[in-house]
Amino acid sequence: MPVNAPNKTIDLIAPNFRLLSVDNNFYELSELLGPNGTVIAFICNHCPYVIKIIDRFVYESSQLQNMGISTIAIMPNDVKSYPEDSYENMKLFSKKHKFSFQYLYDENQSVAKNYNAICTPDIYGFNKNKFLKYRGRIDSGIMNDNKNIKRELYYAMEMISKINEGPKVQYNSFGCSIKWIVDE
Repeated sequence: MPVNAPNKTIDLIAPNFRLLSVDNNFYELSELLGPNGTVIAFICNHCPYVIKIIDRFVYESSQLQNMGISTIAIMPNDVKSYPEDSYENMKLFSKKHKFSFQYLYDENQSVAKNYNAICTPDIYGFNKNKFLKYRGRIDSGIMNDNKNIKRELYYAMEMISKINEGPKVQYNSFGCSIKWIVDE
C-alpha cells in the first residue's frame, strides 16, 4: 500500500552516528554523505527479503554513485540471537555481494532506534541537506526476479538530487522485523 508523502518521517534530519564498518574502521555519517544525497539502508545477512534484493540494491547503489549519491548499509540485528548476522558474517556477506559502500554494524541498535527503522530492508533517501525525502522499497519487484520492474529508489533519488524533494507516492518497504536485543 502506498504512503502518500509527506508522511510523519519525511523531513526527518538524518541522525548522526559513528559505527564500525566491515573494513575495520569507524565512520561518522558526515564522512559518508554524498554531495547530491545519501541512501541509508538497514539490512542484514539472513533476511530472505534482503537476500532476494541485495544484488539489485548493489547495482542501484553503483548507479546512484554516478549521480553523486552515496549509499550506506547498516546491520542492526541482535547477533547473539541471530549469529548469522555477526560482524564476521557481515564481512563475508559484503564481499560475496561486492559491496562498493560501507556496511556498518549497529551493535547496540541505537542508530536503528534513532531512525525508527522497522524491518530489513528499510531504505531511507536523504537529500544533500540530510532531510529525509524517500522511505520505501528498492523497486516494484520485491521478491520477484521480473525484469520489468519500476526502479523506485533510483528514480526517487534522481528526483531528490535534482529538486531536493521526493515522489508524492512512496511504497513501504517490507521484510523481516529487526531482531531487537531483549533485556534479560
